[in-house]
Amino acid sequence: MTAANLLQGSILRTLLRLAVPNVFAMVAATAVGIGETLYVGLLGKIPLAAMALVFPFVILMQMFSAGAMGGGVSSAISRATGARQPQRVQALAVHALCIGVGLGLFFTVVLWTAGPALFQLLGGRGEVLAQARIYGAWVFFAVPALWLFNTLISLIRGSGDMRVPSVAILAVSLLQVAIGATLGLGLAGVPRLGMMGVALGQVIAYWLAAAVLWFYVQGGPTRMRIEPAGVRLQWPLFQDILRVGALACLSPLLTVGTVLVVTSLVAVHGNDALAGYGIGARLEFLLVPIAFGVGVAAVPMVGMAIGAGDVARARRVAWTGGAVSAALLGAIGLVVIVAPDAWAGWFTTDAGVLQHARTYLRCAGAGFPFLGLGLTLYFAAQGAGNVLAPVAAACLRFLVVLVVGRALGAGSQPWMLFSVVGGAMVVYGLLTALGVRYSAWGPSPSIIPARSS
Repeated sequence: MTAANLLQGSILRTLLRLAVPNVFAMVAATAVGIGETLYVGLLGKIPLAAMALVFPFVILMQMFSAGAMGGGVSSAISRATGARQPQRVQALAVHALCIGVGLGLFFTVVLWTAGPALFQLLGGRGEVLAQARIYGAWVFFAVPALWLFNTLISLIRGSGDMRVPSVAILAVSLLQVAIGATLGLGLAGVPRLGMMGVALGQVIAYWLAAAVLWFYVQGGPTRMRIEPAGVRLQWPLFQDILRVGALACLSPLLTVGTVLVVTSLVAVHGNDALAGYGIGARLEFLLVPIAFGVGVAAVPMVGMAIGAGDVARARRVAWTGGAVSAALLGAIGLVVIVAPDAWAGWFTTDAGVLQHARTYLRCAGAGFPFLGLGLTLYFAAQGAGNVLAPVAAACLRFLVVLVVGRALGAGSQPWMLFSVVGGAMVVYGLLTALGVRYSAWGPSPSIIPARSS
């Protein structure tokens, strides 16, 4: 899709054309990821527990590189495109790759060094800890490729192309599962490598995908022709990406922190309550890709409008995207409020667990549209280059859960905690909307010259 379409086309029609492939790819990739958990389960309970210890750090790398820093990259590229500064676009691409590769290597070293201690801190012991160390040592080889892959994806998204990133995400997910299952379980006559083989599935898939995307960016329709030797590195260009991406990294940390706090608060009410919450929270994690798909579609539309000086259009895009996500997640929320077993019934037939799952879905379901609104406005704010309000709203959501949840204490009923979770979603959505409404959006100052003489 051309910049002219993004700057002048019908907002709702253009947004939906960009969002549909994103939503499909993200939901499909999430479903494929569940498939990985299923075949790891065939290796036994110990490998499954070991994977659970490593998974939070892998998903955090995904959230940092794709949603947070990736949003900063797409925002900077789209604003420069809207301002018709092709040299700046190419220079920003080089700076984005420096950030992506640098952070990928940094986090690899950190995770290799601190990983075993972190796994133990999360409760890993004995054979589970040993398996987690093996899996982590290999899977962290994929971290630099993961950062490079998501940085390249973000460059392409910033240009307004959503189909190639969607195909790439789906392809790498399928490839990861296929290779991981083959090597891990010893299919098709290959040696059974266990957790090392599962990890190699991710390593091979992401390094291969990153290489393919590199050649696509160099010679494809984006025609960025990334030439590091021809670009003089400048702090203002790094700053244009980091002022969005670095601050946005707080959001996934707060999201993970909120889940951990709720889990600890619910755990005191017994295994049935914890399992019921887990079933409901699993639906939440499937809702996020929907809001993500709409949100990342809004980033280039908002960014290009900001770059072109059309702030009014940028705000209309943000509100349209927020409304679409609120409607989609609100419809799902309504379904699970009226018929919670439509979701919970897939996972258990235990009466006690089902009862708690139903309670959670009915209490939290009313907050789903506000979650969708907040998440999509968060991405729209990335496009505008100002994420302070959405990040502040995420902080307040975390504090509501932490403070009110702990104030209720062990003597409370599970439905009270579940209501706090739903109420925190409402707080997040409304405060994000208010913050975006009153935030200053405007064109970024020009940064010249980008190239060395």
